[in-house]
Order: sequence, then structure tokens, then C-alpha cells
Amino acid sequence: MKKTTFIILCLQLSIFTLFGQNVTGKWYEIENPNASLEITINKNNDVFSGSFTWEWKNWISTVNAPLDNLIFKNDSLLFELTHGNFKTNFKLQKNNEKYTYNGFFYVDGRQIGPVTLSCSPIKRDMTTSPIVEKTYTRQDTLRGKITPERAWWNLTHYDLKIELDIENKYIKGSNIITYTVLEPKKSMQIDLQEPLKITKVIQAGKLLTFAREGNAYFIQLKENQIKGSSQEIEVFYEGKPKEAPRAPWDGGFSWEKDANGKPLVFTSCQGNGASLWWPNKDHMYDEPDNGMTISVTVPEELMAVANGKLTTTKKMDNGTTKYQWTVVNPINSYGVALNVADYAHFSDPYKGIKGTLECEYYVLPEHLEKAKIQFKQAHLMLEAFEYWFGPYPFYEDSYKIVDGVGMEHQSSVGYSGEYIDGNRGRDMSGSGWGLKFDYLIIHESGHEWFANNITYKDMADMWVHEGFTTYSEALYVEYHYGRKAGAEYIKGLSKRIANDIPIIGDYDVNDMDYTGDIYIKGATVLHTLRQVINNDEKWRSILTGLNSVFYHKTVTTADIENYISKQSDLDLSTFFEQYLRTTDIPTLEYFFEGNKFVYRWINAVPGFNMPLKVKLNDKKQWIKPTTNWTHEFTQENNKELIIDSNFYVAEFKNMTNK
Repeated sequence: MKKTTFIILCLQLSIFTLFGQNVTGKWYEIENPNASLEITINKNNDVFSGSFTWEWKNWISTVNAPLDNLIFKNDSLLFELTHGNFKTNFKLQKNNEKYTYNGFFYVDGRQIGPVTLSCSPIKRDMTTSPIVEKTYTRQDTLRGKITPERAWWNLTHYDLKIELDIENKYIKGSNIITYTVLEPKKSMQIDLQEPLKITKVIQAGKLLTFAREGNAYFIQLKENQIKGSSQEIEVFYEGKPKEAPRAPWDGGFSWEKDANGKPLVFTSCQGNGASLWWPNKDHMYDEPDNGMTISVTVPEELMAVANGKLTTTKKMDNGTTKYQWTVVNPINSYGVALNVADYAHFSDPYKGIKGTLECEYYVLPEHLEKAKIQFKQAHLMLEAFEYWFGPYPFYEDSYKIVDGVGMEHQSSVGYSGEYIDGNRGRDMSGSGWGLKFDYLIIHESGHEWFANNITYKDMADMWVHEGFTTYSEALYVEYHYGRKAGAEYIKGLSKRIANDIPIIGDYDVNDMDYTGDIYIKGATVLHTLRQVINNDEKWRSILTGLNSVFYHKTVTTADIENYISKQSDLDLSTFFEQYLRTTDIPTLEYFFEGNKFVYRWINAVPGFNMPLKVKLNDKKQWIKPTTNWTHEFTQENNKELIIDSNFYVAEFKNMTNK
């Protein structure tokens, strides 16, 4: 059986010229992994007819049915398929280079998706599978919602103390949580994930009672919680923390060895939550206003590196050493990190916008010489990102790169690369520019602005972290190699967009079922938005302004949308609705009639009106399509339209002028 594919949306459809090939015979749709469409075209006395067999998982099963209204017009192929009560219209055009027909199919006049017909079939697995919808549990709500037991108090400081028993993979510690009372309540939610356990909680010298519901502990306070007062509780805990199955994507503790057989221990917890390894208010909306201290006790032959600056080192009597790190700025909980190893250390201060920034590097001894060369890129990164985004947000806490796991730990960027450029030597853009920098250094450091400075309130808006930071890679390339290079990089990445689900997730449930498009589509949308604003100085001021207005704050997508719309003085509501909340690629449908150029947006949300830069008959100009037909006249008969490739759109040349 011939198996095929339609991807509901494509990156871009180009319209090509006529090729010389016999159109009769069998044609196979080769785009949709869930469908199999086989078409047979016959010709008798210059009259074309045909039949089709179409199977689509969970939807269509039609065998050897006739094609309706089969028309060849110039280089176009038009026909209808009837399956059940549905009529599907196909509008296709020949591709001379690939010997295919390319176009779209429609149901009731609504464009559904792209089509490519080929003489060569592609076999696909057509086993029917159920449509899986997201489902959530009570634990998801407790993790992802600002519950009443969280809402009444504002977090101001953490004082985390932790001791590591590396041999037994066991930890023990406490956390003093300081907070301001917003409303006088007495039930407080603190989170800690199994198999770790809270052993006791103290306030004002008194033991408190608590109840556990999954990973949420509800602590009953005894002291009067006076509105506006500052209070603290101390939470004690211990146990064997979850080991990370696949750090950093599926996090926890990682207990490894370096090349010399010495322990290498590190944490990762984005998505899963910091409560994987320490008790805290594990929701992104609230950060400790005054930062935190992190005290880590490890065997004396090892060093512990966390966030902020190293403020004290104390040799203990039992063959251990206690390292205290101090963070003076607000910090998101998943950005808190613990790294333990026999680290080698070197410094390379950077003179930046706000003065001298201490740049400290902690690497395994076997990596020291390579790191002294590779980590010079940190200065290049700081130079570029301070230009685009404003000052590094944590001068008071220093900037560090630490051997461990590639992750955007605040002021303590995790590195697990191979000390070579690219993403472990690969150029994910295919443009060549991805081999001009070390992906882990540039990407993870970019998160200092978008993730650590500007932080999402809810994981549904994770695209704010990953989209802006992936875009920062292109801006890094542009700063050092020119605008054309940056554009080539982002356009190369955009070929990897899946458009499987929207890049905004579900709110209040800590939605971890996100699409990889939060990275590349998020970045591509920002690149497109820059074209729409069409003012590079204004665009740069928007990027720096975001990092100033939302300095050390948590945000929603709506906050970002509103700020950019206000600063650009544009109504961008349908732009954001289209690109962030649907998987549809806006498609410019157009045709020519003599010297009349007629066009509109299809596959777009109602009211979509993004302006578009094009070249018409070799003349660059802007057009302003809407979802209704628009036309304009030119001084000559129209021949060719080229859309600026910096816009993330598709195109469809309508050969029937309808």
C-alpha cells in the first residue's frame, strides 16, 4: 500500500514553472504522515478523467472513487474529491525542478493544508492510532496554580543549607524561608518531591504540623500572620533525591565521575521544578526579592559551586568543607544550581556597561586548557548581548560557567559541551553560521536576559524563555558577522519548525508537554516581527526596554505582547494570535490580471492584516493584505512576485483567478 503525508501547514510553498512531463498515470501525495492519497489520471480524446484512493487515519477511507471536475489549465491542476458528505478541492501547480505538483487543498472554501503530488510513492505506517488529548491531575494543579496557600504571602529570601553524602547518594538539609504577609492566613504550601521528605518545620522556636498531598506540603502556622509583617519558617528535609534520567530535560541529581574517577555531581530541574531537590515555593510567579544564600557541605577534596558569589569557605572537623554562596538579586527556583567536583578555577573579568563584571570559570582539570580558549567567547557574548538587550542583569552576582550540565542556571551557566563550536560540532541552522560560536555558551548565557532577568510566571509561556534566547543566537551572529549572516542563520533554523501544536501551552497546570517550536518558531516569529516594525533602532530599543521595564520580574505572554505593541505603536493583536496561538502559517493567495495585482491572506485568523515586503516585477514595495481581496494597478503587466524571505509566511499563486 502506498503511504503518504500532508503536513497541515508548510514553511513555504513556492510556485514554479511548467515542466514537460506526461501527466497521465499514477500520482502520490508525499507530505502527510497520517494519510495515503493515490491518484490515477487518464486521457481519452483530449479529455482527462481519473480516480483516487484516499486513506487518512481516524477520518477518511475511500477506494477507487472518481475524480470530479478535473481540469488542466496552463501549468495548473484542479480537481475535486468527494468522501462522505465532504467535497475537497485541490489547486496545484507544476514544479519543474522536482517533477511534482504543489499546492493546497480546501474543504468548504477553507484552506486546510499543503499538497505535493509525485510520481514516486512514499510508504507510511497507516496503523490507526487514537487522538491523544492532554489530561491533568490534582498534582498538576497543585504544582502549576497559584493556590490560596501560596497567594497570601510574598517570598523575600531563602537560606538553603545542604549536606551531601555522595557515596550513598543522600542529602540532608534545611531552608529558612523569609516572607512578607499579604493576607493574614495560616496555611502555607511548600513543595518537595518524593522520595525526599520534610522531617520538621519550625517557626519562632515552635514545631509546626503539616500534611502532605503528593509533592505539596500544607503547613499550619501558629504565629499571628499580621499583614505587612516579615516572618520566617525553617523547613528540614532529607532523603535520596530523584536521579536525573536525562539531564537537563528530565532532571534531578546527577551522580557521575570525572576522567580521574572523582565525583562529579550536579542538579537540573527545569520543568520538573526545584522541589526535586530542595523545599521551596515551587511556582515561577514568585521569586525571593532579596535573593538567597546557599551553603553546601562536601568532602574536603571537592568544591561546591552554586549561584551568586562565593562568600565563605570553612573547613570542618569531619573532613568536609562548607561553601557559602550568596545571591543578592531575585532568582527563579529552577535557576538555583548545585555543582560539586574537583574543579579547577580561573577568572577573566569583563569591562561592561555597568563596570567590571567578574567572570569566573569552574571546570574539570582535564578541561582547563581547552576552557581558557573556548570560554573567551563569553566576552564576545557579553559584548553582543549588552548591545542588544542592555546590561548583564546580575553584575552583583558575577557571571560563571561551570562544568556540569548545559543549563541556564542564574549567574552560574552550566556547560556540558565538548569545547568545540556549534552544537557539539553541528550547525543546527545548516547555514554555516552555527559553526562560528559555541552553542551552549551563547544560548545558555542568553537566558540570563530571557529566563533569569525576564521570567515566565507560568510554564505555558516557556516560549518567552526559549524563543527570545534562540533569537539571541541570530543577534549574536548579526552583531559579529553582519545582518545578512544573522538572517541566514534564523532562516536556516526555521526549516526545522514542526507546527505540531501552538507554542503557548495550558495555564495553571505546569504544562510540560510543550513543542520544540517554542525554540525555533518563537525565534522565527520575532525575526518576522522585526520586519513588520521595519525600524532597527526601534526594534533594538524594544529589546533593551523589555529588559529594563521587566527587570528582575516575572511576566506573561500578554505582558510581552502589550509592551511590544505599545512601543511599536502598532496593533499586533492578530499577529500574536496567529503565530503564538495557532499552528497555521499565514498564506498570501494572489493572482495577476493584466496590470492588476490581486491578493489576500488565507489560512489566517479573522482580521489578520500583517503588511508584507515583496518584489513585484523587480521593484521592492510593501503591500497590506487583509483576509479580504485587495487589488492594485501597476504601470505594466505583472509577471513575477517574490516575497521577502525574512517573513515567515507561505504563498499560493491562484491560477484560476477566483
